[in-house]
Amino acid sequence: MADPATSEVLRFDDVSLHFDKTPALDHVSFAMNAGETRVVFGAAGSGKTMMLKTAVGLEKPDSGRVILFGEDVTNFKESALFGIRSKVGILFQEGGLFDSMTIADNVAYPLLNQQARRNGDGPLTEAEVDAKVLQTLNFVELGGTLQKYPSEVSGGMRRRVGIARAVVTEPPLVLYDSPTAGLDPITANLIIHLLIKERDSRNTAAVLVTHRYQDGHLMANFRYNPDSGRIEPARKLEGRVKTKFFVMNEGRLVFDGSETELRASQDSYVRKFVK
Repeated sequence: MADPATSEVLRFDDVSLHFDKTPALDHVSFAMNAGETRVVFGAAGSGKTMMLKTAVGLEKPDSGRVILFGEDVTNFKESALFGIRSKVGILFQEGGLFDSMTIADNVAYPLLNQQARRNGDGPLTEAEVDAKVLQTLNFVELGGTLQKYPSEVSGGMRRRVGIARAVVTEPPLVLYDSPTAGLDPITANLIIHLLIKERDSRNTAAVLVTHRYQDGHLMANFRYNPDSGRIEPARKLEGRVKTKFFVMNEGRLVFDGSETELRASQDSYVRKFVK
């Protein structure tokens, strides 16, 4: 039996996707295990968001295979995707919150609607849902916002609510689509600290699409220390690489390597994303 602490969570095998004749993904291949991070850079329209959508079946590839938690989901019908998709948390661009719902209801939504989240043979009780929502909002330091609406809090707070909604079911894989876009540097760093805390508290695999080099640097070089409750510089990791950097260009994965390799690249396009 595979060790859940190191088991593969996501694999693309030579995945291509076109809209008309324009490639959105062009022969993309990679794999990642539990607890690992992939930081994805690229220009607008380079395929970053399309990679995330294809990973969970929101887009179907023209060729190649998508393996999610060991299952080939490439040709799954929508109904067959519900169960396995509920094991993936997604933070959409700008947070993607429901404006007509309170923050508590936004965070509760996955618990109430994802089939995989069950207590014994039945769904969670209302009290269990409420407790989990409060616990998760406390995790992102927003426990006092339960009855507020998204329009009543700041942009950075809305992004943190989005993180809470993405992780409330404790998924083994979380996809973050530009979580720091449009935020000031201090708020952006706070968001990344929360992503690190989530990853390291639960050995969660994370794919982070971003335009900020600092986001990737923090993910690669800092860890959450549960004893101190702080984000601290990581010691030198032994064995397998836990954070790798991708650079996308016109649907192609043109760089796949460590931060050191990224910084050493002489490719003019890749160097645009190194600060």
